[in-house]
Amino acid sequence: MVPGMPWHGVACAQQAPAAPSQKGSAGVSGGVVRLGFLLDMSGPYADVTGPGSTAAARMAVEDFGGKVLGAPVEVVVADHQNKPDIAAATARAWFDTGGVDAILDVAASATALAAADIAKAKNKVIVFNGPGAVRLTNEACSPVSVHWAYDTYALANSTALATVKAGGDSWYFVTADYAFGQDLERDAGAVVKANGGKVLGGVRVPLNTADFSSFLLQAQGSGAKVVGLANAGADTTNAIKQAAEFGLTQGGQKLAGLLVYISDVHSLGLKATQGMLLTEGFYWDLNDETRAWSKRYFDRVGKMPNMSQAGVYSTVTHYLKAVEKAGTDETAPVMAAMRATPVDDFYARGGRIREDGRMIHDMYLFEVKKPEESKGPWDLYKLVATVPGEQAFQPISASRCPLVKK
Repeated sequence: MVPGMPWHGVACAQQAPAAPSQKGSAGVSGGVVRLGFLLDMSGPYADVTGPGSTAAARMAVEDFGGKVLGAPVEVVVADHQNKPDIAAATARAWFDTGGVDAILDVAASATALAAADIAKAKNKVIVFNGPGAVRLTNEACSPVSVHWAYDTYALANSTALATVKAGGDSWYFVTADYAFGQDLERDAGAVVKANGGKVLGGVRVPLNTADFSSFLLQAQGSGAKVVGLANAGADTTNAIKQAAEFGLTQGGQKLAGLLVYISDVHSLGLKATQGMLLTEGFYWDLNDETRAWSKRYFDRVGKMPNMSQAGVYSTVTHYLKAVEKAGTDETAPVMAAMRATPVDDFYARGGRIREDGRMIHDMYLFEVKKPEESKGPWDLYKLVATVPGEQAFQPISASRCPLVKK
């Protein structure tokens, strides 16, 4: 256990487990399948990952019956405090002495990249729902990693493209100054330029910034038609609130939230967000299946799930099915089973894990409803377009992943 690092979950998560080489029930190391989640439990991304993702993971384990191959399944959670060194140290401790078989989410991109390096070195499965940096399936791809819910390429390829086509052909970026924001700005800027638009400039903003006034003034002064928010979580909601206070949209500029979660829209309200285009990989009100699962989640958590939280449930279920199919929790057979098995659940239909680790599935372009169009507190989106996975995500031909054969 990392000094000072909180562990959340079953009590035995803090006990020294059996050595991973010892086989328990039907080929399960240590007699327990232990799943780790490195999340932001108290910072700017706590609302979009954190306790909600933890609840989704536990729902998935319970729905699976709490066991796989006769062995109990445990969930352990740590708060990485958005610090890559803590994420790396926790991942190392979990794999070396904590008996963790797989890490099935790491919130935020910088921390995810740090944990991914450890998982690769330790030959342990790691899956991402919270982070968006496309480099996770490019330069940082590995045989043991999967990127599940979304990435910066898919967000840019949907939201930025639709915004440019609607006349928003000049952009200024307000960007979170770390891996995710940088990738999102780059990918969105490429889409803008490829479709005849211009990028007039941008500003980098430290993570967890409370006061966006100086950055928004620069955006306002740029004269750009669109101010692209290449950030997430509390940074996005703060920027949108303060943009309204500055009269940025009243002055004719449009905001493009390049990663906006349903919880952000709910928090800000429809008056502040109406008409905004955004891209998600999941929405609770898409069909009967999404509504049924989301109602169960709501009953437990008190809010509707976002795409990352629903993705955690999907990931846990897919992983446990792979362990069952492989007859072991050893990494290579489990990864082979994960790649060979289609993802067919309420989250994705016909999803598949590509050779670079990207899980290919449909993405959805939504427009935020006007207040008078909404029929309830979480009735927030109108579906504009379904973007097939093969179109939404970076084509394999453009991959920079060393695992991809050219």
